[in-house]
Amino acid sequence: MNVKEFLKRKNIVVSAKRYGIDALGAMAQGLFASLLIGTILNTLGTQLGIPALSACGGYASAMSGPAMAIAIGYALQAPPLVLFSLATVGSAANALGSTTLSGGSGAGGPLAVLFIAVIAAECGKAISKETKVDILVTPLVTILVGVGLSALIAPAIGTAASSIGSVIMWATDLQPFLMGIVVSVVIGIALTLPISSAAICAALGLTGLAGGAAVAGCCAQMVGFAVMSFKENKWGGLVSQGIGTSMLQMGNIVKNPRIWIPPILTSAITGPIATCIFRLQMNDPASAVASGMGTCGLVGQIGVYAGWVSDVAAGTKAAITVMDWIGLILISFVLPAVLTPLIAMPLRKAGWIKDGDMKLQ
Repeated sequence: MNVKEFLKRKNIVVSAKRYGIDALGAMAQGLFASLLIGTILNTLGTQLGIPALSACGGYASAMSGPAMAIAIGYALQAPPLVLFSLATVGSAANALGSTTLSGGSGAGGPLAVLFIAVIAAECGKAISKETKVDILVTPLVTILVGVGLSALIAPAIGTAASSIGSVIMWATDLQPFLMGIVVSVVIGIALTLPISSAAICAALGLTGLAGGAAVAGCCAQMVGFAVMSFKENKWGGLVSQGIGTSMLQMGNIVKNPRIWIPPILTSAITGPIATCIFRLQMNDPASAVASGMGTCGLVGQIGVYAGWVSDVAAGTKAAITVMDWIGLILISFVLPAVLTPLIAMPLRKAGWIKDGDMKLQ
């Protein structure tokens, strides 16, 4: 049997889609079900004075590494023994990826989990059911490969991710107008594409002004598409896109890429407004993933609020002001809902966008 036949039999598909879309998207769901939910619960518990909620949030956040790795294994269609063994791999990769080569704190935990869990899962799949002692061999191979790789390369990944994220955040602080446009547009596009903007933001630890610009870009896409396509999709489409995902429009974008112009231009407008006028920031480091969520379940807005609370507690912010709330509401909802349809009007008149182009199936 040649290598190609072996890989096919083991369901090991080496492709950009399998690793860059399926695995990355699953990792974001794992993050959502652990770190992000944990942050929300912790914030609610703190604000409402309910210690039990805060405790639940802490437990959920602590499981982010295993949750991400298991989600990745699920996306790669790993057999049970491999899937369950990935909990250990995820824990090791996330912990070691969250440090740098110098021993400092890094932001590369999620990125390390992505790379290492993929390799460990595929190695586990390759050995699965190849021996009579599968119950021992498969977990051993999966865990040893995963933990070994974590020790070897996770700190380097943490260093690289932290460096890239730091450069983006430094550049945004230095040039908030230009970088507000760039970050908002790029992360907004990533949110609508079949990849994970949340995972990208989490992997780079995108917080601060850059996180605020990312929130603006994601909201422009989600709310923009929801309002712009209201005629075709009515209230169901408004909800599914506005607090669900603009990724639902991807099939229509492939058919007519011009429908993407209004949300992209809107993100190019709201990004610098967020960074230059309202100084909108995502300042809770645990919520970097929320930077890439936009209005999905209102996670982006909850993340910004959690950052305000953290800043007030740390003494770096005097109080949460009315202007803070006005900025968040305008950037998240009002401006995308107003600007996107306005930008679309001349495109409709020119025949670039026609009725039915954004109809969800």
